[in-house]
Amino acid sequence: MAKQLPKRDLENVGLGVTGACVALVTLVVAALIFMVAQKGLSAFVKDGVSVVEFFTGTKWDLANTADDGLPYTGALPLIITSFSVMVLSTLIALPIAIGSAIFAVEIQPKFGSKVFQPLIELLTGIPSVVFGLIGFHVVVGLMKSVFHVSTGLGILPGAIVLAVMILPTMTTLSVDGLRAVPDSYRQGSLALGYTRWQTIWHVVLKSAMPSLMTAVILGMTRAFGETLAVRMVIGGIEAMPTSLLSPASTITTTLTTSMAVYAEGSAQDDVLWALGLLLMGMSLIFILIIHLIGRKGAKARG
Repeated sequence: MAKQLPKRDLENVGLGVTGACVALVTLVVAALIFMVAQKGLSAFVKDGVSVVEFFTGTKWDLANTADDGLPYTGALPLIITSFSVMVLSTLIALPIAIGSAIFAVEIQPKFGSKVFQPLIELLTGIPSVVFGLIGFHVVVGLMKSVFHVSTGLGILPGAIVLAVMILPTMTTLSVDGLRAVPDSYRQGSLALGYTRWQTIWHVVLKSAMPSLMTAVILGMTRAFGETLAVRMVIGGIEAMPTSLLSPASTITTTLTTSMAVYAEGSAQDDVLWALGLLLMGMSLIFILIIHLIGRKGAKARG
């Protein structure tokens, strides 16, 4: 019969294993940040790309070079398109997510837990390419027939597809936030003479605001970083968008179409890494905002 380790030794083994896991995760995250930062900053330090031109220039063309011998690296059109798609998709998804959460938690809680939540979880598991395929054949076709445009590609169809994709995340977090509000808040409000809708509006939503804000930021984070589905419906034209239905390109779609084209270590490759660094920086900012909202919500709850 195998001899069992003493309790103290088992605790030390557990501490060592979990500590090693934490160290490994920390090392991987630090290595990723260092790699992206080192390669992204090379565009400005090694190749001499202008930071001002990168953030304010309106011409992006890595295949051709300007008078200074560097490619055209004006990323402003990509940045504007990325933020436009992100904000528009969030504005579309937000009222639907909160309205659905209110119905599932406050109006029909049994339906919400037994039918609605499993349905949302099913929607979460659908691959991005399926959303892109449906968007290309349905949303793009609808844009062409309704607005009488030639391609139907652009920011608006990209935002609609993204709104559907981020809807499960925003809805699930909104549901969790509403359920976390103590029932005593609702009962106290009703006892004071508030109607159910007044209670929902003035008490429940206000108490759940930190969770709802987290849902919004996480939805925006996914929308900002989504690639495949957006690429299928946005057009892929790396130019300043002139309307919501003009073909355009986001940071992520440009990265996926260009990363394997240029030699590693070239100025073009370094500029693409700079885009990746910008994308990672924005994601870190979103995560920081989520943590700040969480802290504020914890302080408000006492």
